[in-house]
Amino acid sequence: MADNINKPLGRKKNERRDNPSKIRVGGFPLLPVSIALLVTVIAVPVAWVAYVESPLEGRPQIEVAVSSTGNNELARNLSTEGGEDIVEEEPIDPVESPSFINIDAFPEAAEAARAAAPLPELLEKTQHGFIPQVGPNGDRPADVYARASLTPDSANGRGLIAVVVEGLGLSEENTRSAIERLPDEITLAFAPYGKDVGSLALAARIGGHEIMLQLPLEPFDYPQNDPGPQTLLVGQAARANLDRLYWLMSRMGGYTGVINFLGARFTSSANDMQPVMEEIALRGLTFLDDGASNRSLAPQLAKQAGVDFARADLSLDESPSRSDILRQLSKLEALALENGSAIGTATSLPVTVRTIAEWAKELEDKNLVLVPASALMQDN
Repeated sequence: MADNINKPLGRKKNERRDNPSKIRVGGFPLLPVSIALLVTVIAVPVAWVAYVESPLEGRPQIEVAVSSTGNNELARNLSTEGGEDIVEEEPIDPVESPSFINIDAFPEAAEAARAAAPLPELLEKTQHGFIPQVGPNGDRPADVYARASLTPDSANGRGLIAVVVEGLGLSEENTRSAIERLPDEITLAFAPYGKDVGSLALAARIGGHEIMLQLPLEPFDYPQNDPGPQTLLVGQAARANLDRLYWLMSRMGGYTGVINFLGARFTSSANDMQPVMEEIALRGLTFLDDGASNRSLAPQLAKQAGVDFARADLSLDESPSRSDILRQLSKLEALALENGSAIGTATSLPVTVRTIAEWAKELEDKNLVLVPASALMQDN
């Protein structure tokens, strides 16, 4: 009985508790071997860091110089720390330096690229980059970058049609297709979010197109329907919206004006829209209302601010099929013949671009002339 009391519960007669320190693997005790391996795993990296000059040796590396001439405040601070003498560099020509321009992307058309690039005197440097400004001699980007064209006063009874294709810059393939396929008189409006939007906008100007900047404005169903980063919002301080406006303006150059992207709520709010419209006037730009909202106050505010203004008459591809697009284009023709001019907007969908390109070839026989959007802007 005494023997049974001293036995561990649940153990059989021949079972024993193994001592880990006595377990052997390949003739060596398990516990000491495990401790030795652990120490080795920890010690080797520590020794490597302590005695090897570059702990990142073997990883891909690149040395990047910090420039003190850019717009990055952090970079400027970093570049002047350390107490060393700073060598002043020659200022960079704005035509080459803005982030939205990549003239090197056009080696076969370097001269054309330089001619199409924004003029230095029409650029102002901000914390976000270069944005348009009126030149010292009063030249406005709206006039300098406009494509030469007939106007209602010189049309001699012919109907004038402007078509603005929007959403360029997001897809390089669609953008280059639009630049190549569409007649030069078609105005191309660029969204500010594409990775290479600046270079693509420059390519459009080299191709002979007049360009505009799409301005994302708050719709009524925001944020469920979100136009994108840096959208101008209702209820924000004017300074906050203007800062966003500067960021959007800095994404590309060489444009004559802006066209709203969505924004039914924003364009219906005079308190929010007025400071933006005044800034557009100050920058020497035009404003094209896409015509989607009947509550837009853009016409009145543009007149008050002195902004050249126009309102689109039709959206051409809300139903993106060739037959429906042609039907809308026929309506646009009728409006142009009746009123003397008409403006249509469209997306850059391949079917839309192909249809408009084919339609434009037949305009001469209809007493109609295709013109850029700037030709139909009303002076204010």
